[in-house]
Amino acid sequence: MFYVIHCIDKNGMVDRRLELYDQHKSYLASADIKTAVSGPLVEEDGETMIGSMFIVEADSRSAVEAFNRDDPFNKAGLWATVNIHAFNKRVDNR
Repeated sequence: MFYVIHCIDKNGMVDRRLELYDQHKSYLASADIKTAVSGPLVEEDGETMIGSMFIVEADSRSAVEAFNRDDPFNKAGLWATVNIHAFNKRVDNR
């Protein structure tokens, strides 16, 4: 099943996000859960990062919650909010 993880950063976390980026990227590459799509959410300027969005494939919501809990961004307290939702992928134009 697919899941969407939508995370909004706490205010003023851009520098902390950049400090943790390599750890975060390494974590995603080595995780048991397959990340189909991921990237930063940005302000309307198209550059200032304000959060993260992932579409992942996993066997259960609890696996996705554990994946998110162990993310270096989450462990460092970067995110103010995290929402996880099951997702029925109907179109994939990649």
